[in-house]
Amino acid sequence: MTDTNEPIAGPGKAGMPRYVRNVKAKSANQAALLDAIEHDNVVLALGPAGTGKTYLAIAKAVEALESGKVERIVLTRPAVEAGETLGFLPGDLQAKLAPYLRPFYDALGERLGNKRVKQMIADGVIEIAPVAYMRGRTINNSFIVIDEAQNCTFGQIKMLLTRLGWQSTMVVAGDPDQTDLLPGLSGLSEVAGRLDAVGRISVIRLTDSDIVRHPLVASMLAVL
Repeated sequence: MTDTNEPIAGPGKAGMPRYVRNVKAKSANQAALLDAIEHDNVVLALGPAGTGKTYLAIAKAVEALESGKVERIVLTRPAVEAGETLGFLPGDLQAKLAPYLRPFYDALGERLGNKRVKQMIADGVIEIAPVAYMRGRTINNSFIVIDEAQNCTFGQIKMLLTRLGWQSTMVVAGDPDQTDLLPGLSGLSEVAGRLDAVGRISVIRLTDSDIVRHPLVASMLAVL
């Protein structure tokens, strides 16, 4: 993935134009993912670690927000990983959530700068929360990113998909081969299979050839 700085509509401070780093694909599958996000309301991005699933989704979310296509960004992921649950971790709720939501903060900080991200969260323009907080909501005029979806059950993913409201885009990202749930509990593969033929929904499958981290990542994944 590469970035280009391009002006977008709308004034920044002191009437100066705002700038956003537009992300560019480094593989055919990444290009397909970016195109799907641009044209479809719901996109499922499946693939191994390092293929840019979440980063590309967040980059497009920032572009949509900065260009006025949406009013806010909603980022969510399950708070159960590596056999741990929030109830067994020390500290208050914010402290418990921080390790699970850190990848979102890192990606947003790279796109917008940490200071601006902090202010946008305080203003409610960016919302970051675990999956459990999404129940019962309808999310309109937003760009929604669901990360680590392989750690969601079929019922949880169905619940999340039905949060989609008017003028919203949703990207569901995950690696079906890397779930922390017990065998048979992850619903990501089944959901992707069922939605494959549904109109205005894209299922993009990335592979080891799309990995953009250190070259050793692909080599290790091939044998682990």
